Amino acid sequence: MAAVAVGVAVAASPAAAQSRGRAPAAAPVPYVPPRGAWERRSPAAVGMDSAKLAEAVAFAVSKESRTPRDLLLNHFQTFGREPLGDPIGPLPPRGGATGVIVRRGYVVATWGTPDAPETTNSVTKSFLSTVVGLAVDDGLIANVHDTVAHAMPPIERARPNGTGYARDWPGDDRMLRPFDTPHNRTLTWDHLLRQVSDWEGTLWGKPEWADRPAQNIATEVGRARKAPGSVYEYNDTRVNVLALAVLQLWRRPLPEVLRERVMDPIGASPTWRWYGYDPSWIVLDGREVQSVSGGGHWGGGMVISAWDLARFGLLTQRRGVWGTRRILSDAWVTQALTPTPAQPTYGYMNWFLNTDRAYLAAAPAQAFVHVGAGNNFVYVDPVNDVVAVVRWMDSTPSLNGFVERLLAAVTAK
Repeated sequence: MAAVAVGVAVAASPAAAQSRGRAPAAAPVPYVPPRGAWERRSPAAVGMDSAKLAEAVAFAVSKESRTPRDLLLNHFQTFGREPLGDPIGPLPPRGGATGVIVRRGYVVATWGTPDAPETTNSVTKSFLSTVVGLAVDDGLIANVHDTVAHAMPPIERARPNGTGYARDWPGDDRMLRPFDTPHNRTLTWDHLLRQVSDWEGTLWGKPEWADRPAQNIATEVGRARKAPGSVYEYNDTRVNVLALAVLQLWRRPLPEVLRERVMDPIGASPTWRWYGYDPSWIVLDGREVQSVSGGGHWGGGMVISAWDLARFGLLTQRRGVWGTRRILSDAWVTQALTPTPAQPTYGYMNWFLNTDRAYLAAAPAQAFVHVGAGNNFVYVDPVNDVVAVVRWMDSTPSLNGFVERLLAAVTAK
C-alpha cells in the first residue's frame, strides 16, 4: 500500500502545490543540439529496439536510387529532355544512400555521408516557404490571401533577356513584370504557396508550360487560365516566381534572411548554400542580387548536409520552436500543415501531408514529409517524436517501407 500511496502523491503533486500557493515546476525544455555537436543515445535509451532500427537502416541502404550519381548526366536523362530543358544552375554530383534518425531530439542512427553538402532538390521549397512565413510573421505580408501584384514593383533585370519561347514574359528586355496580366493580377501568396496559381508566363528562360509538359504542348501554349485555387500543378517556374516576389519584400538575398533567421539560430553548419540560375540576377537597390531557385529542376537550389536537414526537420516537428526560442510562428506552421483543397496531401510547399494516411500508409496522419527529387526525404513525425532524413532513396513506396520498419522499432512513447 505504501508504494501505491507514493505513486498517487507524486501524480497529484503539481495540483497540490498549486492549492498551497506554489506554482508547479515548469516542463523541461526539450533537448536541441548545440552548434557543431549532436548528442547520440542508444536506441534503448529513447524507447527504440536496436535490432529493428538496424533493419530500417539496412532497408534504406538497399533502396538507394539507381539513377546516376553524376547529376548533370541524370539531368540530361530526365528534365533535360523537356522543351527548353537545358541546365542553367549548378548540379554537383551526389554521394550514396545517406541518412540520420533522431528520436526525442537525440541521434540514434546515421549511415552514408551525413556531413556531405549535396543538392536536396525540391526540399528547397520548404526553405523558400519558410522565408515567406518569416515575411508574414514580420508583417511584410499582411495576409497570405492578399494579391501578390499589389506589392510588386517593375523589376530591373541584370542579365540579357532570352529569345523566342525562352524570352521572359510578362515584361520586356529591361524590366520584368511577372504579375502584369489579367490572370496573374488575381493571384495571392496562398495560391503560389499551394501550387494552385496557374500563373502564366516565362521566367529565367523557362515557360511554365515547359515544366513537366503535356503530351501535346500546343494545347498548353496560350490556353485559357484556370481559376486560381481550382487545380494543383507542381511547377518549378511558378515556384521561382514566388522566390522572385518575396525577394522584393525582403530587399536582400533570401539566403541571407534564411541564415540569420533560421539556420544560424538552429546551429546549422556553414557548408549549406542556396543557389539560383545563371540568368536569375536582378538590380535591387543599386546592387546585383541573385534570385534563388525553389529546387534543382534546372540546377541550383539548396546544397546541404543531412545533419542540417535533420536540424530543419526537428524545427518543423517542434512547430517552429528551438529550445526556448520561437523562430517560426505557430500560426504559420498551422497554415503550412493545412491541406490544400485541390490536393489534400499538400500543404505549403514543400510540406507533403499524410491526410487520411494517403501519402504514407505506415505513418500516423499527423506525420509530414519535406520531399525533393532523387529522392530526398525529411520525414517528420510529431506523434512518435521522430525525424528521419533519408537521401537518395528510389521511390515514395520505398519510403513507406522504411517508415513501417522505423516505427516498428519504437517501443515506448
